[in-house]
Amino acid sequence: MPQATVTVPVPAAAEDSTDVAGSEFAPLLRQVRQHGLLERRRGWYALGITLNLLVLGAIGTGVVLLGDSWWTLLLAVPAAVFSARTAFVGHDAGHAQIAKSRRAHRVIGLIHANLLLGMSRSWWNDKHNRHHANPNHIDKDPDVGVGALVWTQKQAAEREGFLRWLTRNQARLFFPMLLLEGIALKISSFQDLKRQQPRERVVEGLLLTAHLIGYFALLLSVMSPGKAVVFALVQHALFGLHLGMAFAPNHKGMEMPDPDGERWGHLKRQVLTSRNVRGGLLTDWFLGGLNYQIEHHLFPNMPRPNLRRAQPLVRAHCAALDVSYAETGLIASYGQALRHMHEVGEPLRAQ
Repeated sequence: MPQATVTVPVPAAAEDSTDVAGSEFAPLLRQVRQHGLLERRRGWYALGITLNLLVLGAIGTGVVLLGDSWWTLLLAVPAAVFSARTAFVGHDAGHAQIAKSRRAHRVIGLIHANLLLGMSRSWWNDKHNRHHANPNHIDKDPDVGVGALVWTQKQAAEREGFLRWLTRNQARLFFPMLLLEGIALKISSFQDLKRQQPRERVVEGLLLTAHLIGYFALLLSVMSPGKAVVFALVQHALFGLHLGMAFAPNHKGMEMPDPDGERWGHLKRQVLTSRNVRGGLLTDWFLGGLNYQIEHHLFPNMPRPNLRRAQPLVRAHCAALDVSYAETGLIASYGQALRHMHEVGEPLRAQ
C-alpha cells in the first residue's frame, strides 16, 4: 500500500544510505547491485496490475449481473482480497519500485490508493516513510505510537477508563479490531487532507470523493440499501483483516530501540526490528511480498519479486556479522505479536 507529497523519500534510504563505504551495510548493497536486484521489473508489474484490474472489473460485473440478491454478498470476499492486492500496488508505488519517474509513481499511487480504494496516497506515504526511517522507535515510528493499541508498558500505564480496559485485553481484541481497519483507513485519509498542500488536497480530495460516489452508486444501483450496506461492511471488514494480517507479523514483538541508548546503523536498525515469515508462493501472494520484511526494509525500493532472490544474500551477510536474522512461520509470527501485546497489558491486569 496498505504510508500529499512524500516528505521522506523511501528509495533514498536504500540507495543513498548514510552508511559510509566499509560500513556494515555497504558491502551488502554492492552485492545486491551486482546481482541487478534493484533494477525495475516493469513487465512483472504491468502484468500484475493488468490482471488485478481485470479481476476487479469482473467482480463489479458480477455484482451487476447478480443484482439484488443475497448471493451477491459472496462477491464481497474476492472484492476484499483484490482490494488488498490493489493496496499492495499502491504500497510499491509509494516506494518507487515500479517505474522510473516520480510522476509515474504518483499517478499509479493516486489511481490505486485514492480512486480504487478511497485511501489517501499522501497520508499513507507520509506515515509509512516515517515508519521506515525509524522502525519500532517509540518516539519516531507512528506505527508504535499511542492509538487504539499501545506497544510498551509505559504507554499502557498512562491509559484511563475504557482505554485502560482495552489495553488489558488488546491481545484478544486485536484481530476483531482489524475488522474496523478498512473503514478507519478511509476516515484517516479524509482527515489528513487538511495537512496537505492546497493543490494536492484538491486532487486527493476529488479522487477520494469520486471513489465513494462510484462505489455506492454501483451498489445502490443494483441492490437494496440494506444489502448494499451489508456488502460494504463485509468487504471493508475482510479488507482490513487481510491488510492487518499482512502487516502485523512484520515488527510487533521485535526489538524496540532505546531512544537514549546505542544508535544503530542502517543495517541493524532495519534487521533487528523486523521479522520475516517463511512460506512458498502462496504466502508471498497472500502477504504481498511483505513476508520478506527484512529485505524490504533494507532495500525499500527493491521491486517486490526480487525480495525472495535477495534473501540468501541478506541472511548470509547477517550471519557473517553475527546480526540476528528473525524468521518464523506465519502462525508463529502472529503468536509472537499477540504475546507482545499481552505482555504490554500485563501490569494492568495485575492491578
